[in-house]
Amino acid sequence: MSLTSETSEPSDTSDSSDSSDASDAFEPRSAEESRQGPPAARSAWASLRPLVLRLHFYAGVFVAPFLLVAAVTGLLYAGSFQAEKIVYAHELNVPVGKSELPIADQVAAARKAHPEGDISAVRPSPEAGATTRVMLSGVAGVDADHTLAVFVNPYNGEVRGALEQYGSTGALPLRTWIDELHRDLHLGQVGRLYSEFAASWMWVIAGGGLVLWFGRRRSRRAIRGATGRRRTLSLHGSVGVWAALGLFFLSATGLTWSTYAGANITDLRAALGQTTPTVSAAVTSGGEHAGHDMGGSGSASGAGGSDVGLNAVLKAARAEGLSNPVEIVPPGDTSSAYVVQQIQRSWPEKQDAVAVDPASGEVTDVVRFADYPVLAKLSRWGIDLHTGNLFGIVNQIALAALALAVVFLIVWGYRMWWQRGRGSAFGRPVPRGAWQQVPPYVVVPLMVAIALLGYFVPLLGIPLAAFMLCDIALGEIAYRRGKRTYTPAA
Repeated sequence: MSLTSETSEPSDTSDSSDSSDASDAFEPRSAEESRQGPPAARSAWASLRPLVLRLHFYAGVFVAPFLLVAAVTGLLYAGSFQAEKIVYAHELNVPVGKSELPIADQVAAARKAHPEGDISAVRPSPEAGATTRVMLSGVAGVDADHTLAVFVNPYNGEVRGALEQYGSTGALPLRTWIDELHRDLHLGQVGRLYSEFAASWMWVIAGGGLVLWFGRRRSRRAIRGATGRRRTLSLHGSVGVWAALGLFFLSATGLTWSTYAGANITDLRAALGQTTPTVSAAVTSGGEHAGHDMGGSGSASGAGGSDVGLNAVLKAARAEGLSNPVEIVPPGDTSSAYVVQQIQRSWPEKQDAVAVDPASGEVTDVVRFADYPVLAKLSRWGIDLHTGNLFGIVNQIALAALALAVVFLIVWGYRMWWQRGRGSAFGRPVPRGAWQQVPPYVVVPLMVAIALLGYFVPLLGIPLAAFMLCDIALGEIAYRRGKRTYTPAA
């Protein structure tokens, strides 16, 4: 993959072997050639290649800064999981005891230390030596989208501390800060456009570079003995080819939860009946059960109703096969059930969920991950692989390596641009007008594809259409001024 095009340039003593033949098709025809009649028909790829080169060159130059930011912040995020375990070791870990207290007693201990806010969820200790998390919402000073997680020793009820938490993966302050930096540069909804723009163009740049790399003669790919720009190009292309599959994956999965393209993907999944199923929390049994404090094994809860309590709810979920780690969400109102959801994002995924009637303790609905539609499963796996959860530290190391590859590719790409641009304006890109060399049977589907991209992936399609329109307009201006440097194919 190459972020910059292999464009035409005068040969010099240091780089003469690497001059490109990309511009050959754009040289003016001589009088002798004109007398010989129209040129021989060119292959579709020979006509399309200069356009790919030109698009790849400009996309690399202008989009690379966004990709660089995404890669550096992604590298930080890949390391944040392990950093989180070190920084918050006191809150996350405790000495292993002989037996755990009932979950209701652990919640009561958390509420005694932190009576503020409302309980939004409880995550029982997932393994020996891990603390229980009691999440509180509506706490003063805590972001509305975040919760205050109170960490409780499951063996003796000691409160180990409280930290702000975000998201379904339970990110603590350090990882949350890095996550938001990667996602939106701490600029909110407007900042998310940067990451969507980078994800939208990553696969185009990677795909264009991959096509160009395979289009080069094998004899021109060797690194050994190469110097100057040729060596930079060889390193850039070789690393890009190895990283291409990962870049396609990051681009596709990154778009699934982006602002505009993500919404279109969600609508498409809904139209295909491939949405992620959710457990129904509605209950039909009589009786009201308001005022859940989740702190007792069975508490009176309003006008004649009763709540079986957190211990019974967890027991019912266990009976349905919901093993650790799980999260318990209290009823949202008097007609809702408890929801117990498995939250394991590592392989194998655990995403089963059940609803439990607060009045009777009976399971009213069950959703199994095994029954998810195909696209729902792929989306879940894709997001978890993208965020470094699916395969744990191995996943995180692979993401870090991929992020470093992107950084090097961008640095090499700009270096080639600098090396190519000696004594010339803007790095000698392929001459304008490459699109006119493409046969109609290729141009028409290409225009249709751009229109579709503009709708489904607007931060790719709209800039791409704008680029082509500007390129055409500037080409016509140059033509009218007598500065056209190519002859349209006959």
